[in-house]
Amino acid sequence: MTSAAPRKALTLDTINPNVKAAQYAVRGELAVRSEEYRAKIKNGGAKGLPFDSVISANIGNPQQLDQKPITFFRQVASLIENPLLLEHEQVLIDQLGYKSDVIARAKWLLQELRSVGAYSQSQGASGIRERVAEFIERRDGYPSKYTDIYLSNGASSGVNTLLNVICAKPETGILVPIPQYPLYTATLSVLNARCVPYYLEEHHAWGTDLDAIRESYDKAVAEGTDVKAIVVINPGNPTGSSLRAEDIRGVLQFAAEKGIVVIADEVYQTNVFIGEFISFKKALRDLQKEHPGQYDDIELASLHSVSKGMVGECGHRGGYFELCGFDPKVAEQIYKFISIQLCPPVVGQCFVEMMVNPPKEGEPSYELYKKEYDSIFEGLKQRAYALFETFKQMEGVECQPPAGSMYLFPTITLPQKAIEQAKKENRTPDEFYCLRMLDATGVCVVPGSGFGQKEGTLHFRTTFLAPGTEWTSRISKFHKEFMDEFR
Repeated sequence: MTSAAPRKALTLDTINPNVKAAQYAVRGELAVRSEEYRAKIKNGGAKGLPFDSVISANIGNPQQLDQKPITFFRQVASLIENPLLLEHEQVLIDQLGYKSDVIARAKWLLQELRSVGAYSQSQGASGIRERVAEFIERRDGYPSKYTDIYLSNGASSGVNTLLNVICAKPETGILVPIPQYPLYTATLSVLNARCVPYYLEEHHAWGTDLDAIRESYDKAVAEGTDVKAIVVINPGNPTGSSLRAEDIRGVLQFAAEKGIVVIADEVYQTNVFIGEFISFKKALRDLQKEHPGQYDDIELASLHSVSKGMVGECGHRGGYFELCGFDPKVAEQIYKFISIQLCPPVVGQCFVEMMVNPPKEGEPSYELYKKEYDSIFEGLKQRAYALFETFKQMEGVECQPPAGSMYLFPTITLPQKAIEQAKKENRTPDEFYCLRMLDATGVCVVPGSGFGQKEGTLHFRTTFLAPGTEWTSRISKFHKEFMDEFR
């Protein structure tokens, strides 16, 4: 008698189909292939490759691309991770270059937390949330309560929490900007909820279009979708936009009219090169002040993170979200949801505190902090415009000026022969183009189809985080040869 062949409990056919359906292009096939190239180069097996380095322009990961950590942040982190060092303050100051305010900040954090190896409150340490509330008050000129602040495992965790609470049934719909960061569509897919896309206006600096929002909302409602929220990413990912004050007010007024939640993803708020950052919280409070009683029922959730900006501490997974106008009983359920996950990373919480409360003018660490901060900002701006100028010289490429965040999202017009070849390879034309770029240059970007784009248009998203500007010429050279090949 023969025993039956063992069977796997999990196969591709038996796992959650919603997970299979989720798409996350920024870490997809292109990213995997780029890491294979990187490993070959590292191990000396890159003979025959037409490049000697890989540029990971596919994801906003600043310190992977040589953005230096801010000294104050890392010195404080070293002390909270190893408090025994605080027993040797003079050695820290005299021999290791630590400043007295670094030591004072580490002691304050340890007093609040006792140990970064211990759980904090589920919502995050109360002292750190108080610092976040003070930062929001300074930024916006309106009060903020620490009880409305929820520290999180990066902003992504906050998004996940909010969408889990909001999406009550398969018919729940969330208005999502297109193009968008695929965290939103992927999470909605896993939750078996509905993405309601609204298109941004490329030729108006990727701004919001209220008519497009209204049209998407009405169409979704007519199809039986219960639209509960609208997502806005400002500054924009992947578009590199920076919303105007009237765009922000328009979204808030629409949300008030329809009775939907506003989710404001503001993780790039310090990455603004054109205009100024205006938070949704400030715009909401301005509206409420101008029109007493009319906008008091708006529910707003605003998110921020240590991963972007000049901090760039992606790996430390620190972030927060603030709730405005939510029913206290709903806030209790949000607290319960995050409590299931115990607490956000405690070292990440400390980085949030330092981000919102950096060294101030006159303090010992301020001069170096300001020098490092400004250098990172100017470097990003310089590379953004170098890449923008490169795109302006490329045949069939159009690009909006870099206004904010860490990305450019140019339109590409490809020859018909290239589109036909992509079809033969069972790929979208922009995916085909981006794969060819990676193979020829080592520069990894993301096809626009991974973020959503208007039908009949093609794009790709690139960061401008990589050091130097030499790699922009790689793209230009490749593009010319690609166009000539398929002309």
